[in-house]
Amino acid sequence: MTAARQLSADCSQCFGLCCVVPAFAASSDFAIDKPAGTPCPNLAADFGCSVHERLPELGFRGCTVYDCFGAGQRVSQETFGGVDWRSGAAPPMFDVFPVMRDLHELLWYVSESVRLLPDGPLRAALRAEADRLDALGGGSPAEVAELDVDALRGEVNPLLQQASSQLRGSGGPDLRGADLLGVDLRRRDLRGANLRGAMLVAADLRGVDLAGADVTGADMRDADLRGADLSGTLYLLQSQLDAARGDATTHLPPHWPAE
Repeated sequence: MTAARQLSADCSQCFGLCCVVPAFAASSDFAIDKPAGTPCPNLAADFGCSVHERLPELGFRGCTVYDCFGAGQRVSQETFGGVDWRSGAAPPMFDVFPVMRDLHELLWYVSESVRLLPDGPLRAALRAEADRLDALGGGSPAEVAELDVDALRGEVNPLLQQASSQLRGSGGPDLRGADLLGVDLRRRDLRGANLRGAMLVAADLRGVDLAGADVTGADMRDADLRGADLSGTLYLLQSQLDAARGDATTHLPPHWPAE
């Protein structure tokens, strides 16, 4: 089941949950204030975004970098069997969605580790965790809403750290949680670097080879990735790429679909 689990958003199968459930405040990322559980005024009757093609220019940049990891369609079509929040399922659905989203994010990292690792005990252990997490997401609305994803993350994180160490190899710099805001990194050798949780906002990474670098949780907003080689970067999210600045010379992972 896990192998077939879709961990990327399919908005056509979702009831616009990311446009309703979260709250956001007027800022550089959002043009307006919106309370939690209140539909965005741009949400159309068919649950699509009526201004999707103009989100950045209208001040909704935050929407363009949001990723539900496939939780939206799972909650809409699996957990609630296709019954939308406008039909009376709102309270429990709004409780379940943020939990499922966090669960699916964790499941994505575990599944990505399984994809990248060679056969062996660590890969087998992570595959078992992927199956466990996916099964937990298949519970009833009440069961999913009560999941403690922080606790689950604490249980799985040691395995993810082992996977990162094995995949990165030795010799890369340890920059976990480093404040690299606006730093020119063009002369740094970041191959195999541990960049988990690093602050890379507006960092200059032009032409940098990030092969084997672990960017789990790295904040890459406005990072300059023009000419950077991300083809071998570990745990790179589409949302991180969307938040950064790249061009036609930015090399993406080969397994990503061409855009």
